[in-house]
Amino acid sequence: HGMPNNLDLDEPRRVAETVARLELEHVVITSVNRDELPDGGSGIYAETIHRIQKCVPSCSVEVLIPDFKGDEEALRVVVEASPAIIGHNLETVERLHPDVRPGGRYWRSISYLGAAKRIDPEILTKTGIILGMGEEFSEVTQAMADLRSAAVDILTLGQYLRPSSMHIPVARWVRPDEFAELKRIGEVEYGFKHVEAGPLVRSSYHAKEQAREVEAGTPGVIQEIIEGDVLAPAEVSLEFVQIEVGRPGRPIQGASDG
Repeated sequence: HGMPNNLDLDEPRRVAETVARLELEHVVITSVNRDELPDGGSGIYAETIHRIQKCVPSCSVEVLIPDFKGDEEALRVVVEASPAIIGHNLETVERLHPDVRPGGRYWRSISYLGAAKRIDPEILTKTGIILGMGEEFSEVTQAMADLRSAAVDILTLGQYLRPSSMHIPVARWVRPDEFAELKRIGEVEYGFKHVEAGPLVRSSYHAKEQAREVEAGTPGVIQEIIEGDVLAPAEVSLEFVQIEVGRPGRPIQGASDG
């Protein structure tokens, strides 16, 4: 919150050098919202993608972007930089969207993902939904149908964890068998190329593995479950780093809600 810092135009170079130094195979680029910029920050996304591709050609680049307030020209700038995957998170079902994402629009987000496919039919598109905020099972499957109408390829489903008392409370804890069933429905009935589902899943969870499975056409595996309801997250990949651009800071290792 508050006034963001001036845009650091040297950041794409530093990000690319970080990717090279860490010898990454897959990198997820995301940012804070920069709605005050004329292009919403799309230009620095594109420059970062280009720099990584030039510096580390073997590293696949995934971007997790805002909706740029529906500006398709800003989207085009990012898509035409040719990332391997372009992601934008839906976050929740249509009924809850006004409360959970008051600055976003359910159908604008879906349309934006569809627009990415119109700009480049070959690009992989990805989105995420967080469960446990009061949605019904049928609303989740309806969201799946809505996303597939925009030809979205990859879906992540995770458990909502309340960040603070200022946020909406957790309505329920989603059981592992429900995550498993939603994964099956998404891949088998709705045709997503990959659904990553589990309590600890976030948009960048096992991002490299998701990308490789889609490329290979092999099914993914739901987060391992042991000892009944006790959850054991699969081994954390060290071959990707999520890097947040648009503000000072070091690379962020691991995943975020995006």
